[in-house]
Amino acid sequence: MLIPPILSAPLHMIPIPLIERICRLMFGRISKAHPGLFERLDEHGDKRFAFLPTDLPLAFVVVPGREEISVLRKPVEIEADAVTEAPLFLLLGLMEGRCDADALFFSRDLSVTGDMEAMLAMRNALDASNIDLQKDLAKLAGPLAPIARRVIGEIRDRALKDQNRPAGEAAAWN
Repeated sequence: MLIPPILSAPLHMIPIPLIERICRLMFGRISKAHPGLFERLDEHGDKRFAFLPTDLPLAFVVVPGREEISVLRKPVEIEADAVTEAPLFLLLGLMEGRCDADALFFSRDLSVTGDMEAMLAMRNALDASNIDLQKDLAKLAGPLAPIARRVIGEIRDRALKDQNRPAGEAAAWN
């Protein structure tokens, strides 16, 4: 499922510092919920990982060892050790370990360039962390957490169910 251009268009006008603040809040929440998340990266912890959603005008650069995330507006020249490109919902599905990265890579739905060893370490760290964005991010909604959890879960499930699947075929989960 791609984010429709009509929904991503406002991101061209929202100030980057605001988007970055929201992303840092979410990144901090996930780091707090999974304190050992990046321990498996070893020497790759201080490398720059870029995540480029193909359906958004934004790029995200993460330096895990410093628990740092930056947001840039595309098109932009990005300095990173490893770069991953895919639609946003696939990137999020990979973060949760709900998608098969190998299958997506070989079907060309996912592009990975740069330091493959670092990206493999990142993939292993994410796979071992058991991230659940529905649960982790819903907590940011305070008293509205139960509603946020249902909404996030419904969006995630629909997006991943529809991704690369012929009509009538069952969803494939890792």
